[in-house]
Amino acid sequence: MSAVPKSDQPVLLREDRDGVCTITFNRPQQMNLLTGEMLAALQDEFNKLKTDLKTRVVILAATGKGFSAGHDLKEIRALKELPKIEALFGQCSRMMQTIPLLPQPVIAKVQGVAAAAGCQLVAQCDLAVASEHARFAASGINLGLFCSTPAVPLSRNLSRKRAAEMLFTGDFIEAPVALDWGLVNAVAPAERLMEAARELANKLIAKPREALALGKALFYRQLEMDLRSAYDDASHTIAGNMDADVAREGVDAFFAKRPPRWTP
Repeated sequence: MSAVPKSDQPVLLREDRDGVCTITFNRPQQMNLLTGEMLAALQDEFNKLKTDLKTRVVILAATGKGFSAGHDLKEIRALKELPKIEALFGQCSRMMQTIPLLPQPVIAKVQGVAAAAGCQLVAQCDLAVASEHARFAASGINLGLFCSTPAVPLSRNLSRKRAAEMLFTGDFIEAPVALDWGLVNAVAPAERLMEAARELANKLIAKPREALALGKALFYRQLEMDLRSAYDDASHTIAGNMDADVAREGVDAFFAKRPPRWTP
């Protein structure tokens, strides 16, 4: 990737509106590369969101023609020493692992290219909507660099053979294929992409915050368990949920045939 002069603009933009926090990559000339600076800024925003009760949904977006072309290869080559290279990839992995730990659902809004670690980020988000012109690839293999870290969320989102196809060939897939393979939830015309992301966000905002947060946490926990442990955890979680005010209100509203009055 080509280096460009440092920008005076912030690496990320943040907008908070009606319970939705939109975090936007702001390095369009760099194809929104996941530099150390970008990773640190993302981690900082995610850390703030962990205890942010006003934010119900997070949208990850990007300026320019592409979502993210992945790591800055020139930055990595300049590190030279293995411990420094490992530190950068470790920084990226920690940021990725923060996403499933957030209480808010995270939606990737993808236009243009999402490649390598950019594709990894889409796969790691809870949900994703893509422009009809979006393209996705785990393209490192074409440079002799197997996309090892993107393999983690890709293999947990796609079928095993589809994930292996992306990782082994490095070929781009178009948005309709990404939808068919399960990498994204919806495809929309470019001019309606933000609208589609907001529509999905609004569906989530209509659900009770506490139930969605505990459900998201359980969803990711049980994926890593054996079947018996997963059912034990799920049974404990749903029982506690059923005994909580949020479910009592929902069930009472159902029997009374009225809309539930959940705490915002």
